[in-house]
Amino acid sequence: MAPGNGDMSCFEFSHEVSISVGTNTYFVRELKTGYVVIEDHQLFKGYALFLSKIHAKELHELEPSFRQDFLLEMSQVAKAVFDAFQPGKLNYELLGNSHEHLHWHIIPRYKNDAAAGKPIWVLNSNIRRAHVPDGIEYIKSCLARALKKEVPRAGDESGGDSSEIIAVGKV
Repeated sequence: MAPGNGDMSCFEFSHEVSISVGTNTYFVRELKTGYVVIEDHQLFKGYALFLSKIHAKELHELEPSFRQDFLLEMSQVAKAVFDAFQPGKLNYELLGNSHEHLHWHIIPRYKNDAAAGKPIWVLNSNIRRAHVPDGIEYIKSCLARALKKEVPRAGDESGGDSSEIIAVGKV
């Protein structure tokens, strides 16, 4: 499968389409193997998703070179989340039980957060989804700046200017 191919019924593909037409409010940056978006509910400040450009349900379904790049970029996104929000811990989850498309949940955890010491999924979904911050643009810009340092753009070791980071487009 080539990057960008997707199943129209796929939840993550609908995110990809909204990114390509510039309508995804939560889009932060496009990387080689996927898209970085902020989770629309920020009970856990800095909660980000990394959506694969290739539609697959399992990591082993990816070509080895793409899988290696995807995992590297996921770890770079995680480092950027950590640097931007300074949590006590990060949780990494690649589930696919509800949406069968590879997408990482990178969840900052804080000492006194709502599910301290437990997975976030133990919280009632109404609680997890109730908090929508007024400062979503601020959260996106913090992550974009950290990504600029962690994953510079090709040909520009400084990472380009901040206006490039939130520009939308397909490779």
